[in-house]
Amino acid sequence: MKPVTRLHSRTAVLADENIDTDRIIPARFLTTTTREGLGKLCFHDWRYQADGSDSPAFPLNQPEARGCSILVAGRNFGCGSSREHAPWALLDYGIHAVLCSEIADIFRGNALKNGLLAIVIDELEHRWLLKHPGIELAIDVREQYIALSDGGRIPFVLEPFARHCLLNGVDQLGYLLQHGDKIDAFVRERERQEAAIHGRTLQQNPLRSNGVTA
Repeated sequence: MKPVTRLHSRTAVLADENIDTDRIIPARFLTTTTREGLGKLCFHDWRYQADGSDSPAFPLNQPEARGCSILVAGRNFGCGSSREHAPWALLDYGIHAVLCSEIADIFRGNALKNGLLAIVIDELEHRWLLKHPGIELAIDVREQYIALSDGGRIPFVLEPFARHCLLNGVDQLGYLLQHGDKIDAFVRERERQEAAIHGRTLQQNPLRSNGVTA
């Protein structure tokens, strides 16, 4: 995972509320365990017409939304079943941040673990962003604010561990591997303590120390 420190982009807007994970990527596409190519399946049933052509009704198919990596979504984005494929698909599509006044907890956790900024903002500021698609924003992960082109700022809060992983470009497993020496030392100490306890137990039970069982 690459470090995520700052993101600058225009915004694209999906104002619908309760966009669930099945709408982000339908369940029939969950057979793969790789991320590559999932961007083509992102919002599949909303994005394409029956003949496979782009649907003109899908907001992200509009020319002004092309190339935007910040998505402003309607309330309760990412609800529904838990599936890591949802943030994978968004990232592969080119979306690197989702801004909303309410984001489903499980989706938000999955997103942050995979390097997708899922950011909860104030409801008033959220409504303003929904009404102003295409504006330029800069998201500062270290300082936890969104900078507007007029100099204004929208603060946000990330869970400290998620923020650390984003800034350092590591997932949970990568974080653990960074502390391999400390983990090995802890295991050795536990083994030493258990061996000492076992030795004292044998000394306190002479039958066991002589190989005699009850």
